[in-house]
Amino acid sequence: MSIAQRERAALVETLRTVGPDAPTLCEGWTTRDLAAHLAIREYRPDAAPGIMIPQFAGHTAKVQDAEAARAAGPAGWDALLGKIAAGPPLYSPLKPLDSVVNVNEMFIHHEDVLRAQPDWKPRALEPDLAARLRRGLPMMGRLTLAKVPGRVTLRTPDGATVLTSGADKEHGPAVTVTGPPGELLLFASGRLAKVDFDGDAAAVQAVRDARKGF
Repeated sequence: MSIAQRERAALVETLRTVGPDAPTLCEGWTTRDLAAHLAIREYRPDAAPGIMIPQFAGHTAKVQDAEAARAAGPAGWDALLGKIAAGPPLYSPLKPLDSVVNVNEMFIHHEDVLRAQPDWKPRALEPDLAARLRRGLPMMGRLTLAKVPGRVTLRTPDGATVLTSGADKEHGPAVTVTGPPGELLLFASGRLAKVDFDGDAAAVQAVRDARKGF
């Protein structure tokens, strides 16, 4: 079982535990909505572009709402979780890329569910997962932090610099964000993250407040 498959299985188990009406950190979404998002991303290629491209977002929202509505009862919820657990179908463009593109996706959304629960505690990541998140962080961070003001450096607790990005990464005010790879990934994707900031107070606040994402 690949790292992506293990994190997928862990996410499905968490969804099953908390149920379809639990909160998530995705604004306005319950766990049912989040599960519907994951399903259409892999099972509805016609709706997937709207996840990233605003011009297609209306169609994506309609398809996602319909998927969530079908999961209103226990049988529908189980069926939806079964689709997610099975992974991308053969016709999905994500099928051959599952082990590459779905590690971050499953991890981030797993944390979206876990961290929205009242009894949340940080989990210890298996070393293989942490290493994979670390390898994928530079590529993602260059995209998601490109418009963040100033010069943002991501650094692990051992002092290793993972990435320097930002709207003015050459001469802007410097802000260093330090944390384990998983936390840095969550920060770079605009999620709740346990990271430390170092830099001028105004620059740090600007980085905190800036929109992160594609």
